[in-house]
Amino acid sequence: MELRKVQRTNSGTFFVTLPKNWAERFGLSKGAILSITESIDGHLSLSPQSEMERRILRAVIRPTPYLYREIVGKYLLGYDEIRVEAKNNISPEERTLIKETSSRLIGLEIVEEDYARIVLQCLLEPTASSPEKILRREYNIAAWMHRDGVTAFLEGDRSLAQNVIARDVEVNRFYFLLVRTLRAVIQNPSAGEKFGIHSIDCLDYRLCGSLVETIGDRAVEIAHKGLVSKGGEIPRTMTHTVEMFHSDVFNAQETALKAFFARNVALAEEVRNKRGKIETMFREIELSINKRSAEFVPMILAVASSIYRIFSHSVDIADLVMPREPRRGVKM
Repeated sequence: MELRKVQRTNSGTFFVTLPKNWAERFGLSKGAILSITESIDGHLSLSPQSEMERRILRAVIRPTPYLYREIVGKYLLGYDEIRVEAKNNISPEERTLIKETSSRLIGLEIVEEDYARIVLQCLLEPTASSPEKILRREYNIAAWMHRDGVTAFLEGDRSLAQNVIARDVEVNRFYFLLVRTLRAVIQNPSAGEKFGIHSIDCLDYRLCGSLVETIGDRAVEIAHKGLVSKGGEIPRTMTHTVEMFHSDVFNAQETALKAFFARNVALAEEVRNKRGKIETMFREIELSINKRSAEFVPMILAVASSIYRIFSHSVDIADLVMPREPRRGVKM
């Protein structure tokens, strides 16, 4: 780090000199144009105009047992083009895996293909959508999975249960897109300015996105019980108890996400304050169900446990809520 004094002309203009080595490295000369961007926290970023346009990132990988991880990893790192090249030819199994992997990643399409090469290109700009918009979309899918999963179990609706399980792929797709976008924001702070978020906020967004993705997984657990449950065999009193438990947890989940997006500490505390009530309801379900010997008992316990875990994930999301800090130099 270099320290330089701010100077001022007679007319009142402030200026500071540039490091000579830096200017020469980027080929700057008199009259060169620089891009100056102010971050949310008041820092200034200085870039040569030649660096303002984003470089196209390309990667070449070989077919290995870790091909799926290789493709997903390059996608998350923001690569625009991923070339899978084999020494001889790409096997039918590898070709199928590549196509299935690309279908699980938003914007990644196969643009070229021959016997020994498949070229994947991401047609979506890394910062085309804001992290908040992507996270909201991910959450909306997971939330409906949660609600429909419980309905499928209580009503024994196999079709709805299968639909919930299938939707998990979409939650994962939006989570991967969120991670790709967040990494682009970290690498390019000006993108964060566009969306109004700090680079440090990216950690909270990723944690929240991961917790939302886990809520989707819990909904899948519930839906799997819906594939084998027979709604008519569950006593109405027990069905009502599970419905009430689910309703309270779902409301806490909704409140946690509202608090996260609004950075509302009071709403976040509402979620934490529900812990005692939720734990009491869960224990009551356990006590009442243990007195029965019917076949549906293990399934209800498993479903109630998954719902309770969703509440725990909601509390974790609420714990991420911090009040927004004012910009430096700006009076609030």
